[in-house]
Amino acid sequence: MVIWCNTVFNPDANRQLRECLKDHVLIEPETATASVLAAGMPDPALLEADVAFGQPDIAQLMVPHRLRWVHLSSAGYTRYDRDDLRQSLRSKGIPLTTSSDVFAESCSQHLLAMMLAQARQLPFSLVDQLTNRGWAYEKRRYDSRLMTGQSVLIFGFGTIARRLVDLLAPFKMDIAAVRRKATGDEGVPIVAPEDLGTALARADHVVNVLPLNPSTGRHFDAAKFAAMKPDACFYNVGRGPTVDQEAMREALEQGRLGFAYLDVTDPEPLPKDHPLWSTRNCFITPHTAGGRRDQDEALVRHFLENFSRLGRGEPLANRVI
Repeated sequence: MVIWCNTVFNPDANRQLRECLKDHVLIEPETATASVLAAGMPDPALLEADVAFGQPDIAQLMVPHRLRWVHLSSAGYTRYDRDDLRQSLRSKGIPLTTSSDVFAESCSQHLLAMMLAQARQLPFSLVDQLTNRGWAYEKRRYDSRLMTGQSVLIFGFGTIARRLVDLLAPFKMDIAAVRRKATGDEGVPIVAPEDLGTALARADHVVNVLPLNPSTGRHFDAAKFAAMKPDACFYNVGRGPTVDQEAMREALEQGRLGFAYLDVTDPEPLPKDHPLWSTRNCFITPHTAGGRRDQDEALVRHFLENFSRLGRGEPLANRVI
């Protein structure tokens, strides 16, 4: 088979990919990139491949070709979440899969770290250390909380959310989720649209892992922030544009929202003079929730496992189309 890959991996991961595909033809275009967030450039060789791995050009996926399978090197598939592409791939019987399993563990652990840091007041002690070196014993001690028994409302229930539920199990938290289509195997209650206001009003932690598509732009608007408790924590490891950031910022500044922990923003990188950097109780990480030292090796292993499944005629992991 001919495998086209426009993702640049580190030498060890690239060696593993080449070794495991030695009985096949591996095409690596000059326009390949190491960023899983970068859109792929058109490449004539893609049209001669049986398998595409990386971030292939969307327009090329909708013209005649010999592709049998498209596998993305990213967890998200925002740019591919289009009706025309979906229809085109389905008409040809071409599955599209993602690498969401690779990033689910790191993103869920990042969320857990944010939640624990907030509960134990770690960011505030760090600020004290880096500024006035104050020994705020009573305030830090009595502002600390236990996560045990608190309530969590998760928006978007894919692989990240499922793994987060596993990680939160020891804390015996009250967890519910909001998703477009319930399947019945979530393991947590799914909030009906008519009950969303009540769910937001009781949540201690509101977690956003929504993908970006036409239905999720600015999903978290002024009305949703107004419905949250004044001491609630809001977390975003989904996509920046799913949040009305000005509405969130105003809620934080006015004390109508307790805290925000953001790994994604709009735009990215966030300009140095952007007001979010200095917004009250807003803590930012630079889109690193999915980061892991062995990312390249994990991406290659995930692709190779799915490649083996393709050869055996078995269901592919992380299939979205």
